[in-house]
Amino acid sequence: MSIPYKYQILPIEKVFRDPVHNYIHVQHQVILDLINSAEVQRLRRIKQLGTSSFTFHGAEHSRFAHSLGVYEITRRICDIFQRNYSSEHLGDEGWNDNERLVTLCAALLHDVGHGPYSHTFEHIFNTDHEAITVQIITSPETEVFQILNRVSADFPDKVASVITKEYPNPQVVQMISSQIDADRMDYLLRDAYFTGTEYGTFDLTRILRVIRPYKDGLAFAMNGMHAVEDYIVSRYQMYVQVYFHPVSRGMEVILDHLLHRAKELYEQQPEDYQLHSQLLVPFFKGNFSLQEYLKLDDGVLNTYFTQWTSLPDPILNDLANRFLIRRPLKSATFSGDRDSVTIRHLQALIEKVGYNPKYYTAINSSYDLPYDFYRPEKNSHRTQIEIMQKDGTLIELSKISHLVAALAGQTQIDERFYFPKEMVDPKRQQHYDLFDDTYREFAAYIHNGALVEDKN
Repeated sequence: MSIPYKYQILPIEKVFRDPVHNYIHVQHQVILDLINSAEVQRLRRIKQLGTSSFTFHGAEHSRFAHSLGVYEITRRICDIFQRNYSSEHLGDEGWNDNERLVTLCAALLHDVGHGPYSHTFEHIFNTDHEAITVQIITSPETEVFQILNRVSADFPDKVASVITKEYPNPQVVQMISSQIDADRMDYLLRDAYFTGTEYGTFDLTRILRVIRPYKDGLAFAMNGMHAVEDYIVSRYQMYVQVYFHPVSRGMEVILDHLLHRAKELYEQQPEDYQLHSQLLVPFFKGNFSLQEYLKLDDGVLNTYFTQWTSLPDPILNDLANRFLIRRPLKSATFSGDRDSVTIRHLQALIEKVGYNPKYYTAINSSYDLPYDFYRPEKNSHRTQIEIMQKDGTLIELSKISHLVAALAGQTQIDERFYFPKEMVDPKRQQHYDLFDDTYREFAAYIHNGALVEDKN
């Protein structure tokens, strides 16, 4: 009698060597098959941090590595819960290990729908990586679906419902998606490691030691509160120092304008793109299939960018060159009206020296909420972090942590005006004698990296 697929355990545990977690352990045949599927292997060809590698040269790690890391943290949590807090001993307050496989699959697949340079690509072509993740999991045309369907006919939908946060067990959902989940814990540690930013690290071992299941989700033991504080501060630092880095965002602006220009030119001469950028044509049209989406990765886009450097359009080939050889736009912080007289005047100066402000300037804003608590007046809210006291009662983190209370509900905002570096760098200025006064006037509006409304 053959063992049902969902119960098949590998005869010898498979391990993946990992710089963050040392070893990633795979015991289930289902998990190994998913790792080897075409859709998950595609994630090897997509960088986790997109344009951040232009700033932190070590940040070349992939979404594949991150996905394995999220799986590994989730597997460890499941092991801890089954060993110490099983429903067999705690009832509804404990962990039912029958949830293990759906949780592990959701952890591994949570990012499978990401596209090349995902957030910029999503913005331009109106794609949604979470919706595409669900589509990959539930579409009969994918290898991922075929593997999940072997577990049971309803299993793909179960895994997808974890991604959409509709799965009925909040413990499972919060393990994958909450303010302190396996996804965030892995990407913070992984991104800190590969960017070389030590302040992004925190004590994962301690957090896993103090995590607890309860009927309505996950909590953390009171004696582990400082490890959770450390995590919150590390997350704050990573957003400020890495994810919001102005140079990375300057490259992202170049990428955004490059793809917008290509889309604009496609609408004028669509037959040209059938020859040199065929895989992007469905996205320029706004009508693409799942299989067409899955053909794209960072390498495909970079190949097209290289081809675009030889095309006759001066804006397209210049932006492609700037992206490929790392020529980010310069930036200055500002506060106030995005359409201020000063910004419009600076755009006019940039146009005067020969740059189209539509493609060589931008307003770029980064927002983050390091930690938030439940607010009943809000239509949507984040799952707050609960601390479990000795008697089993729960208290929200910011009520007992002065450090977290200082961050709770405080949105971090960084607004910048981006422009060609040539405007303030004499070494790169062309026709300096002709536009000497223009360059000087522009530079007078920049002081200590910020725009000044009154240059006098």
